[in-house]
Amino acid sequence: MQRDLARHRLLLRRGRALRTIEGRPARRSRSFAAVTATPPNRDGRFAPSPSGPLHLGNLRTALLAWLFARSAGARFLVRVEDLDPGRSRREHEAVQLADLTALGLGWDGPVVRQSERREHHRAALERLRAAGRVYPCWCTRAEIREAASAPHGAGGTGSGAYPGTCRRLTATQRAERERGGRPPALRLDAGGERVGFADRLHGPVDELVDDLVLWRNDDTPAYNLAVVVDDADQGIGEVVRGDDLLETTPRQLLLHRLLGLREPAYAHVPLVLGPDGARLAKRHGAVTLADRAARGEAAADVLAWMARSLGLAAPDEPVGLPLLLARFDPAALPRAATTFGIPLTDSP
Repeated sequence: MQRDLARHRLLLRRGRALRTIEGRPARRSRSFAAVTATPPNRDGRFAPSPSGPLHLGNLRTALLAWLFARSAGARFLVRVEDLDPGRSRREHEAVQLADLTALGLGWDGPVVRQSERREHHRAALERLRAAGRVYPCWCTRAEIREAASAPHGAGGTGSGAYPGTCRRLTATQRAERERGGRPPALRLDAGGERVGFADRLHGPVDELVDDLVLWRNDDTPAYNLAVVVDDADQGIGEVVRGDDLLETTPRQLLLHRLLGLREPAYAHVPLVLGPDGARLAKRHGAVTLADRAARGEAAADVLAWMARSLGLAAPDEPVGLPLLLARFDPAALPRAATTFGIPLTDSP
């Protein structure tokens, strides 16, 4: 009898729940949509180092980062990566921001400077240290290059992968190096982990991660640690940058995972090369907005050249950012690098 009564009450509760759902289908539909249709976070950023003016390759990457974010209805942020006090200058930062403005690449919120976030970088380092993943390293760059080029070298991400020399030091050997007076860098014990991810343009990437530097011996946070912490704190959902940085991404993703931070998506875009086939640089001539202005070319001319080089505009077609947004399709972007030509009216 008690079992029958309990079963009857259960059926009544189910019936009330079913009638509630059937009588209010719109509410149920909205709730379901809120769960299943949440768009991925595509908030993006451009993060130059203020060591000089931006060249056209840098600016084209900034344009692409802006297009990726704005075409998804997402935020576009600017971060100044001024970790190197010997090369970073506020006057360079001002010129870089003025160049972005001249091209119409507006950003959301204040500009963030990495040099003002040292305590956040230090806190992440201490979390890794507490987890037993940090060790001191006294190796010079020459020693690392020599070890990596030896037979059965380090492997791992990048041609200068660290072979783990100082990780294997005994307590006595470490004490000897400490007495030498040269301050050590601090490295991540990566544990020989492989990290894979899917890049929007390059597809699957899978690399063995070496023991990367977390903190330099001049008491400065290393790029890979700082960029991971800052991207996470700024809520970056998709990192768009030059494909010369593709090989650093497994290192950064490992740090995201070890620190328990949300991982962004990645899109590594093709570079702009000089006439000699090397990555575009100041030595290639008139490669900045100021240089082009001195030749009588406006920011709109530079924007039009960028659009043509990306297959977003025809020769001699006037372009603006609204037109580029309407035509932008990440899947249709070229994968090969573009060779920069002078004058800009030349085809890429």
